[in-house]
Amino acid sequence: MNFSADAGKEGSESFVVDSERTLYPYVTGTSVIGIKYKDGILMAADMGGSYGSTLRYKSVERMKPIGKHSLLGASGEISDFQEILRYLDELILYDNMWDDGNSLGPKEVHSYLNRVMYNRRNKFNPLWNSLVLGGVKNGQKYLGTVSMIGVHFEDDHVATGFGNHLARPILRDEWREDLSFEDAVKLLEKCMLVLLYRDRSAINKLQIAKITEEGVTISQPYALKTFWGFSAFQNPTKGAEGSW
Repeated sequence: MNFSADAGKEGSESFVVDSERTLYPYVTGTSVIGIKYKDGILMAADMGGSYGSTLRYKSVERMKPIGKHSLLGASGEISDFQEILRYLDELILYDNMWDDGNSLGPKEVHSYLNRVMYNRRNKFNPLWNSLVLGGVKNGQKYLGTVSMIGVHFEDDHVATGFGNHLARPILRDEWREDLSFEDAVKLLEKCMLVLLYRDRSAINKLQIAKITEEGVTISQPYALKTFWGFSAFQNPTKGAEGSW
């Protein structure tokens, strides 16, 4: 807070309150991956929360059901994600108060999140998250994403963070519209395994969430089977020209 004398009025003082902005995130989660499959939407995320470069928290749930028809996953600042969940709780409560037999679907929730993220960006006080929003309503599957500055789109498969660079190429090659639940889970686990090997912020404790017409199911945390016995770890120059 600054106290400054008004140069134009002798003896008067003005009271100025400095505005505060989040300049960088503190505790963050890494990638979220979402795909459509035959019966609905599947989403995967690990449970790590990094304090800077330190993996500080290992039981952070980053996928939450929203209303009756939607599922939200988030990477980025964990406290900002909690703030977004508070916004959505108010939105769903207000929608339910109408008691008119209608309820917000995933397309409407995604549109709302687009406006929230873009509005906060225009105030130079963004919510430091990338979001994945999926859902099923009236037999229609919906999957979209929105960034911290309000950039948004919908697709058959989406990812945030490193997943956008490492998982999307796998999904472009192997995803298909008629994936069964079992095959879709295997594809997500393949993507998560690549991220586990390549992303320093990823941990081997993940959840997979499913949303269909029947509702949302989020799995218990589990670990993937990994393999670290690559020959490169024993002898990085093995087979290289000029090695001995």
